[in-house]
Amino acid sequence: MTEKQKRFCEEYLIDCNATRAYKAAYPNIKKDETARTNASRLLTNANIKKYIEDTLEKIRSDKIADITEIMEYLTAVMRREKKEYIVVTLTDEISNYVPDERGIPRKQTIKKETPQIVEIPAKLSDANKAAELLGKRFGIFKDNINIDGAIPIVITGEDELEE
Repeated sequence: MTEKQKRFCEEYLIDCNATRAYKAAYPNIKKDETARTNASRLLTNANIKKYIEDTLEKIRSDKIADITEIMEYLTAVMRREKKEYIVVTLTDEISNYVPDERGIPRKQTIKKETPQIVEIPAKLSDANKAAELLGKRFGIFKDNINIDGAIPIVITGEDELEE
């Protein structure tokens, strides 16, 4: 595979626009029709198809969660094993007696606020939602209503019916 073909593949993988990718890899091509035709021809090349498929497979495996990963995550949230981080503000108060303009000691309080990050378990609402999603996945929440019996059919207006 040539460097321009490889560049075409990399550009194509950005947005799957073959015409734009061809024009980016081969900047001397200005007409869209020519780029579209040549890009279509390149996409049928076995080496290019394999390169694109291999790259997509690598992206899929690295970037996209599979069903096992999703189920493990939802289970950890439901069990409140996942942690959240919130910011709380701690207030320190320091009181001193300082003389005012007449020399009389007055109490002066200085408040100092310090933000601190605190780790807490997942919220109950998040745990409930995870349990709901897991329940849906395993079909726990199906409403099965079995009605047994005969339903009588009543026909009115028999006089008007012809045989």
